[in-house]
Amino acid sequence: MRYVFALAALVTSLALPAYAADTFPSRPVRLVVPFPAGGATDVVARLVGQKVGDQAGQPFIVDNRGGAAGNIGSDNVAKSPGDGYTILQTVNSLSLSPALYHKLPFDPVKDLTPVTQLTASPLIIVANAKTGINSLQDLIARAKAKPGALNFGSGGVGNPQHLTMEMLKAQAGLDIVHIPFKGDAPLFNSLLAGDIELAVTPLSTALPHIQAGTLKALAVTGAKRNPAFPDTPAVAELYPGFVSTSWQGWFVPSSTPKEIVVKLNGYARTALQTPEVLDVLKKFGSDPVGSTPEEFGPAFAAEVARFKKVVSDLKLPPQD
Repeated sequence: MRYVFALAALVTSLALPAYAADTFPSRPVRLVVPFPAGGATDVVARLVGQKVGDQAGQPFIVDNRGGAAGNIGSDNVAKSPGDGYTILQTVNSLSLSPALYHKLPFDPVKDLTPVTQLTASPLIIVANAKTGINSLQDLIARAKAKPGALNFGSGGVGNPQHLTMEMLKAQAGLDIVHIPFKGDAPLFNSLLAGDIELAVTPLSTALPHIQAGTLKALAVTGAKRNPAFPDTPAVAELYPGFVSTSWQGWFVPSSTPKEIVVKLNGYARTALQTPEVLDVLKKFGSDPVGSTPEEFGPAFAAEVARFKKVVSDLKLPPQD
């Protein structure tokens, strides 16, 4: 008889993942944003989270856990139960961190499963309007005339914003001091106050300040000009081949059942096609992507490898 019970228990255990996927979600889901509230990732997370929650019948609650270029929040998700109730919404600093840090408390490739790339967006180089720097050529001339006198801010060491300016510095032979912040919100506070002169930022967070005249758009970092800033040149117009883009994506702990990953992917892809989300992304200069896990996974792993080469080529010092 005990063999019958053992067999029944085995069948039941094998059926659990499918059952869990069928009933998921049955309670609120935590959507971890590894940056302070108010930044581009936070804005998109709240918008997409609301639309996904409407589909799922459960709230997707944003949990901001900023610090260490997103690594604190990412580590929290990597060590969470793989039940679908904890999701990481982050940017491509996740693929850059393994190349920049001596040791991470988690392995982005092994400990996290990519669900979908939500958006794609070039970054933009901006200057405080009071600096009198009105173009990329102005920036280069000022930096070469007074090496080390200018500083630029980013959302943290290892953030794509940081790497983009380091790439420009290497390309143009510039000496500009890096000032890291714990996310876009504190970065913009200092930039608008004039505590720093320059920054590389997401298009979405820079747009209202450029429109208000407090920031000057110098150049976008995509391969060509962005429709949201048609009068702003691409860095590639001055330095052919220069491209640095940003993305946002969803990840879950690697132990999450595939059925739940697929379900979350479907929710996110549907949310990205709603008129409200499309309208906001268009205004921000971002493109919806909505890739499958099978598409996003290999692309993410390849980017991790590519950033290791870029960091090595730039000879950036490893961080603690």
